[in-house]
Amino acid sequence: MLVKEEIIVLKKLAEAYAGYAAMPAQQEKRRLWLKLNHLNMERPMLTIDQIPWNEMDVDGSLQCTVRDPYWRNVEWELRTALYKVRYMPADMVLNPYICLPKPIHNSGWGIQPQTSRQIELELGSSAPSREFVNQIETMEDVERIQMPVLTLDKEQEAGIIEQAKVIFDGIIDFRMTGLCMHLGIWDSIAMWMGVENCYFALMDEPEMIHALMEKLTQGIIGMIEQMNRQELFDIHSNLCHCSHTFLRDMPKEEDRALSGNAWAFGLAQLFTAVSPQITDEFEVQYMKRIFPYFGAIYYGCCDRLDDRMKVIEKLPKIRKLSCSPWSDREHFAEVMPDYCVMSNKPNPAYLASGRLDEQLVRSDIRRTIAAAKAHNRNLELLLKDISTVNHNPACLWRWQEIAMEELQQ
Repeated sequence: MLVKEEIIVLKKLAEAYAGYAAMPAQQEKRRLWLKLNHLNMERPMLTIDQIPWNEMDVDGSLQCTVRDPYWRNVEWELRTALYKVRYMPADMVLNPYICLPKPIHNSGWGIQPQTSRQIELELGSSAPSREFVNQIETMEDVERIQMPVLTLDKEQEAGIIEQAKVIFDGIIDFRMTGLCMHLGIWDSIAMWMGVENCYFALMDEPEMIHALMEKLTQGIIGMIEQMNRQELFDIHSNLCHCSHTFLRDMPKEEDRALSGNAWAFGLAQLFTAVSPQITDEFEVQYMKRIFPYFGAIYYGCCDRLDDRMKVIEKLPKIRKLSCSPWSDREHFAEVMPDYCVMSNKPNPAYLASGRLDEQLVRSDIRRTIAAAKAHNRNLELLLKDISTVNHNPACLWRWQEIAMEELQQ
């Protein structure tokens, strides 16, 4: 239960958020995202996410004080949103309401990553390097994987809603928000087996990997069906995998949190180091059964895709494709399908030293814009996976300024 002082803190944060969300610039940014997402871009768009927050608190604004775990998370989301608006807004859009996560319990797959070694940049780092123990070595290991069960805690949800009315009444609306589904099965497999073991198993134990993929595919489809019955999908945040997803044709049913009204994201990052044929056999053929459940798909993350675009094109419902630093951006722009947004990921390594080479950053962004323009692509830039700024947040703020200067020319 929140105490009076904590309610006051949340009210003040909500008031600040509401003030920014009501600014005319927010509607203009939303309009530009709609144009981009419907492949009628006026200019390339930019978001910044996955930030090393442990290095960013220059003014004390990121210090949380609420003790209740649920509302502390809400406090954190408000504080980080306000921080980004103040220091690196880019084309971030604040919804005219607060998104409150529905209390959804997931029983899981019955298997948790086990780490044999872990190296952190420092205590609290958001991106440790980890070595995982291989827990899937035989068919018997595959059989032990359980089918997840998802349930909404309706009693807790009712309590959240009553508390939210007290906090946000007269300030801003709120909406209970479901899940944006992560369909990157290979991220989970890599943590259950270790990346090198995945590669060996693809060569030495393909039957086992097919059995594993079949079980996980059935499990994901089962999760989708459970979530549809309970209407647990996210149709309110207007975000998927760090990208704004505003569309005029979604959600088709405004208040129904069904998969057909929702975005999801897929990826197979470790498949950068396998052939396109392996990507087809062990990723695409399974995702082809899952993606049709959704209204739209964002595909890719750090994986290279320009060298296997003909395989990726077999996947349905894709509306955004990731052009990571490992893709050849010129080739990517040339061969990507016309029905997708080119979602470029600028290299966050330029920020790692905390000293920004402004000319290098500017020329890198110009190269991306030129590649997209040469092939008439609709372009967004998503700066993400920022492991460190070497405790110099100002270099990230300046990166944003440079990027916006180039995108608005």
